[in-house]
This record gives sequence, structure tokens and C-alpha cells, in this order.
Amino acid sequence: MAYPTKNKKVIAFVEESAKLACPDNIVWIDGSEEQLAALRKEACATGEMIELNQEKLPGCYYHRTAQNDVARVEDRTFICCREKENAGPTNNWMDPKEAYAMCADIARGKMKGRTMYVIPYSMGVVGSPFSKIGVEVTDSIYVVLNMAIMTRVGLNCYEQLGEDGDFIKGFHAKCDVDPEKRYIMHFPEDDTIISVNSAYGGNVLLGKKCFALRIASYLGKTEGWMAEHMLILGVTFPDGKKKYLAAAFPSACGKTNLAMLIPPKHYLEKGYKVECVGDDIAWIRVGEDGRLWAVNPENGFFGVAPGTNEKSNPNALAATRKNTIFTNVAINPADNTVWWEGLTKPAPDKLIDWLGNDWTPASGTKAAHPNSRFTAPAVNCPCLSDAFNSKEGVPLDAIVFGGRRATTTPLVYQSRDWDHGVFVGSIMSSETTAAATGATGVLRHDPMAMKPFCGYDMGDYFAHWIEMGKKAKNPPKIFNVNWFRQDENGEFLWPGFGDNMRVLEWILGRCDDAVDAQETAIGYVPYAKDIDLDGLDYSRETLESILYVDKARWSAEADEIAQFYKQFGDKLPKELSDCLAALKKNCEA
Repeated sequence: MAYPTKNKKVIAFVEESAKLACPDNIVWIDGSEEQLAALRKEACATGEMIELNQEKLPGCYYHRTAQNDVARVEDRTFICCREKENAGPTNNWMDPKEAYAMCADIARGKMKGRTMYVIPYSMGVVGSPFSKIGVEVTDSIYVVLNMAIMTRVGLNCYEQLGEDGDFIKGFHAKCDVDPEKRYIMHFPEDDTIISVNSAYGGNVLLGKKCFALRIASYLGKTEGWMAEHMLILGVTFPDGKKKYLAAAFPSACGKTNLAMLIPPKHYLEKGYKVECVGDDIAWIRVGEDGRLWAVNPENGFFGVAPGTNEKSNPNALAATRKNTIFTNVAINPADNTVWWEGLTKPAPDKLIDWLGNDWTPASGTKAAHPNSRFTAPAVNCPCLSDAFNSKEGVPLDAIVFGGRRATTTPLVYQSRDWDHGVFVGSIMSSETTAAATGATGVLRHDPMAMKPFCGYDMGDYFAHWIEMGKKAKNPPKIFNVNWFRQDENGEFLWPGFGDNMRVLEWILGRCDDAVDAQETAIGYVPYAKDIDLDGLDYSRETLESILYVDKARWSAEADEIAQFYKQFGDKLPKELSDCLAALKKNCEA
């Protein structure tokens, strides 16, 4: 066989994978439109994909997963490092020898009668100092076509590797899509990912969370950079000055909406502009100027469809209008387009739901799966930043953390310094809702929104953050936001969405020391007069109420944080326990 690469490690990895899984054919993906078009045609012929209305949705296709395979499986996601303690208390661990043997037994011979595709891809612009190369083998055309949207697929990845370069190995086999034998395994010490018995994007697009966060966070620790679950956005001011921030939020906290924010009308009229660099992942390094610089290593958006509409996120919706793959949404048979809950009101009279059944509004079920997805090229996004393909990335002025809290946490506050900012990120949490859990106000901790995605011990991860602050001569200022404060009736007290620009303006003003703040027990909070309320039917009193820091609530919060921190034992950096002690003292004062 003629190989498209001379890299001996790539060839050995592909040959070993084929020897194990026994595919009938091996196809080396080159990233060309000609090859991808042929694969789309083949997938439509076998029923793996459905071609949508090419006039209304040019280049768009539809895919259904198995009913038992619709989301990431945290309980079957493992970090397989030699020492159990290096996986830490927040990860599932398995001994690498045991994990390799188990996965090999599961995958052995499972590609018989199938084709194995070899996908060379880059996370980040090929040739960038940030970029890392991966090679994924898979028996799924769906994976090939999604990876071609989400990453930079092409033969130039092999050129980047040369004859001896290292890469992240990714082995994916659909096997029998058996949930009892489904495993997503990460071997950070071996630059290897194995996924078996799933065909759902989050478990099988191995460049996504598996590589870009779990493996990359470990690489970042060992190589001196950071892989974070963060959006990146740029704000251009009326005078032409640009500032960039990265922001981390747990799920259901408005991350994609913030990444593609459209400012209120009077901001636009003044000349403000907001641009999206990335909606999900940031790789961050110290630049030559001593600042932290960030890139989005992805090339597309893997977004949740339900709730995305012309009002909530017109930029995300526009990104899905061409060359997009929709997964587990509903099909409108009237014109062969797609629909999901929240797209339009009312719903169409007749749909084909995500299970392939006829559906009407009277069916009493969801037409689209709640975790249904779109995989859209970033280039489709109307507010995509010019810096999206920059090899150097963008310099960060601010880092923002946020969760969903009905009380306690104010609309926005600033940390006192970098170490205190790491503390603020480490105590990130969101409250559960009654609908989901039967009890409201139960805190779910998700430090830096990385709890499911950190590839090593989270105590060491906090220490790495502290270390990065020492490396950066001029680190970004760190803030926390909470768009979700509620009144006694459960109504949100802040309008959110585009009006979050009003808070971003204060945040970026603080980065230049251009706006004042009041010191509180938890950090610096705005004066209500410094948040722009122009054009908003909103009282200054309500704003003051959601900026108020209640010491009694924060004293109880400090006790709760102490309990959460216990699991990290002596791995918890002293800087964080000092910050907790300071918080307790401030609340008593």
C-alpha cells in the first residue's frame, strides 16, 4: 500500500489498529472536497445520512444516532495514568494496562465488513506555535465528515509531523453501539485516546473534548501552557481599540450566547463591535510580551440546537445555514428542512421526530432530542473575528468565570489579584433546578467549568493556574459574572443576552483602571452608576440589589467551599486555602 505519509509512527499506528479491528478496507482521508463529497454520497446511499433541502440548506445533511447513544457518558469516561492519584478525585481512573487490554478485547475484529478511515487533523492553524496534530482512525463516515468541519483536516498535517514527529493517537470503533461496553479512555502519558461502542459526536469526535481538553490540559501542565473550556471574544471600542476576553461557564449558563453576543442598539450606533474567536475551547500561552495569548483550536461549532433561534442567538443560527450536519433534530417533511424546540413558535403541524416517527404538537414528546446538535463551520458565523485564523492568537485582557446562582453571587465582581482570581474560578458552581433534581439550590461545583474535562488531578490543575500567573508578567484581570439572580418568584433580575454587553463594558474598563469599583468581602464590585442602563427599562434599585454582597450568605458559602476543598487534600495550593481564610475573615468583619 502507498502511504500519504513517511511518518513511521503514523504508519505503525494505522497498521496496528487495522490488525486489531480487521477492516475490509482502509481509506486515508486527504481533506479534499472531492473525497468528502464522495463520502457524503455514500453515507446517503446507506442511510447513515439524509441530504436536506439543498436550496434552503445548501451543503447540509442530517444524521440520527442510536437511542442509547445521545450524549457524553461521564461515568464511562476514564483517565488512564500509571498512578491512580494522578487522575485525582474528580476523574474515573483505570490502570492503563487493564484499559488497553479491555478495549482491545471489545474492538477486536469489530471493523470486519467495514472501512477504516484515517483522519489527519490539526487542532489550531497548521504551523502555529499553538497547533497540535492528531490522527484518528474510525469506522464512521459521520465522524470523518464532522471532523472535517470541527478541525483542520488535510495532508499538510503529515507535512507538519515530518518523518518522526509525535501526534495524538485516536482510535474509534462503533463496535455494536453497546452502552454496557461503551468506554471513552484517555491515556495522557501515551498521547492516546480510545473510544468504543459509541457513535455520538461528543464521544467520537476525538479532537473535541477528548484531545482539546483532557489530553491537552495534561500537555499544557507538562509543557507550560493551558487548555481551557472557554469562549474567546473580542470587543472593538468606538476609538478602534480592541480588547479580548476568555470566559468559562458550565453548561446551561449562556456560553455560546455570550460568544456571539450582539450588543444593544445604542452600543452599535456608537461603533462598538463584538466578534467571536471561539465558543468553547481556548488554548493559552505566555507571549513574548509577558501577556497571555489565546487561540481557539477548533474550526467549527458543535452546538446544542434546542433553544437556538433568531432571538436568542441569531449568529449561531446563521452559522447553521450551509455546510452543516444536524444530529437528532426533527425533520420538517413539508420542505425537507430541520426543526427543534425553540426554533419557531408555534411548531409545524407535522414533523418527523429524532426517532424517525411521525410527530405533531399533540404528540406529547419532544420532536428534537434535548441534546440534539449542529456541527457548523466557524467561517459561517457572521460575527467571526478576523483573528480566528491567527497563528499567534489574541492577547487576553480579562478572564471571566460564571455560574447559575439564584442568590449569593452578585451580577459581577473582580478578583483582587491573580491568585484570588484562581480561587474565584476554583469555587465556580451552579445551582440545580427543581425540574432536574427535585430540589432547588443544590450546588454543583465545576471549577473553571473543567470538572468533566481535566485530564489530571484537579489539585495539580489549580497549582498550574497559580504557576501560570507567575510566568505571565502582565496577566489578565479575573472576574466572575452571574446573569441568573432571581427574585422571590423565581423571575430573573437581569435581562441577559445582548444586555450582558453592559457588564462587559465595565469589565474591560476595569482592565484599564478607567472605571471605579467598591471593595467588598469577596472582591471589587461596580457602583451601580457605572453600569450603562441607557435604553433599558430597568431600575437602578434592582441593579443595586443584584450587586449587593450579603456577608451572611458568603459566610455559609465559605463553609461549603471548605467541604468541597477537602477532597483535594494536600494537593490544594496554599494560595487557595489562604484566599478561603481571607473570605471567612472578611465575612466576619
